[in-house]
Amino acid sequence: MFRQLILRLTALSPFRWLTIETRLGRAVAGRFVAGERLVDAMGAARRLDRERIASMLDLLGENAEAPTQAEAAREAYLAALKTISNEPSLDCAISVKLTQLGLDESVDACRANLLPILEAAERDGTLVMVDMESHAYVDATLEVVHGAHERFPRIGVALQSYLRRTERDVFDLPHQMRIRLVKGSYLEPPDVVFEDKRDVDASFRRLFVTLLARGHAIDVATHDPRLIEGARRRVDALAGGWSRVEFQMLYGVRRDLQARLARQGYPIRVYIPYGTEWYPYLTRRLAERPANMWFFLSSVLRSGRTRS
Repeated sequence: MFRQLILRLTALSPFRWLTIETRLGRAVAGRFVAGERLVDAMGAARRLDRERIASMLDLLGENAEAPTQAEAAREAYLAALKTISNEPSLDCAISVKLTQLGLDESVDACRANLLPILEAAERDGTLVMVDMESHAYVDATLEVVHGAHERFPRIGVALQSYLRRTERDVFDLPHQMRIRLVKGSYLEPPDVVFEDKRDVDASFRRLFVTLLARGHAIDVATHDPRLIEGARRRVDALAGGWSRVEFQMLYGVRRDLQARLARQGYPIRVYIPYGTEWYPYLTRRLAERPANMWFFLSSVLRSGRTRS
């Protein structure tokens, strides 16, 4: 209910205006988005590296409306890969969205834009993860990723524990494919998702255990301390488990927990979003946790008191 309320609130014109058009709104958004340029994202990756935290760059944007937009996204990803290759000391991956690469036009159009990205990443040994978008794109996303994995085994994909279908999808994954396990953040119909947080968390646990048993590399992408602790205990007890499991968190979220895990020596990677199309991403982050929304609103209130 909280997520639905916040997503509807952030869709209203006044809230969007406050966030996008005011200096305060953009400053607060900077908590969750590294910036609008690649250089901003790389700066964030270097700062994290100094804390022994790896990174994954995400160029924000979804649903290319024309082939030229998809081609522009492809070139932006290629530029990111070239920049990463020039800094071999950084452990930096990239994450792509297939609708940004033309999936709405066709699977073939998407593949044509994804192929040069995978070829460039393969040359430099850079990991490419594919984001999972709303439920309508799951079949097409898995189709593209399955086909690509035959030639590019370093490609991975995100799976969402709040989708009811995911517990079936895991049994059709390519052998040892890397999986980024997330809860999910899109506003979806109740017949396709678990609506109760306890059910989503229980699904996350079951999926983690299943993926681990089936030999997959797993990115435990959550800020939930209980899920993190459960995963930590299970992997600690598994010989060589940390060679194929790492924690992942979002830029600006639970920075204290990120730093603590890194100090304890656990592998952790932070997902760094950047680009001009940051508002839809921000709204999903605000809707995920009450603490995120409170951070936004309290910043607005503090600014108001300062000016009065």
